[in-house]
Amino acid sequence: MSLRSKPSSPAVSLENRVFVALLQSADSLGQEAEQLLKAAGLTGAQYNVLRILRGAEPEGLPCRGIGDRMISHDPDMTRLLDRLEKRSLVTRVRQTDDRRVIKTRITPQALSLLKTLDQPVRELHKRQFRHMSVARLKLLFDLLEEIRVRKPA
Repeated sequence: MSLRSKPSSPAVSLENRVFVALLQSADSLGQEAEQLLKAAGLTGAQYNVLRILRGAEPEGLPCRGIGDRMISHDPDMTRLLDRLEKRSLVTRVRQTDDRRVIKTRITPQALSLLKTLDQPVRELHKRQFRHMSVARLKLLFDLLEEIRVRKPA
């Protein structure tokens, strides 16, 4: 073997290639969404929290309830909520019946911000998947759901 020849690498499994392709695809799609949200002064995680809280109106949710619904779990939910509260996008109130629980609610200002983002986000997703037929999109969704709801290894 010459010094310049590369050692043979082990064959990459199909499962490994699929895993990497999923991560790369998610990253690519996510970066496009982050750019859209950045123009509105939000990160993807902040946008996700606001959408979760909009869906939880009027009751709001405790911190753990928000974390359980996140797309990507943020290890520092408290700091994320602090930043949103500082911008008057959420309010937090300690419950009187259980002082350990702090409910977070979305503000009218945040609802208005989300309303301005709803159509641009829909249009972004349409553009991101316009090259795929409805039938292929449904198949992709079903396959991804199958992966998501599987029992962990």
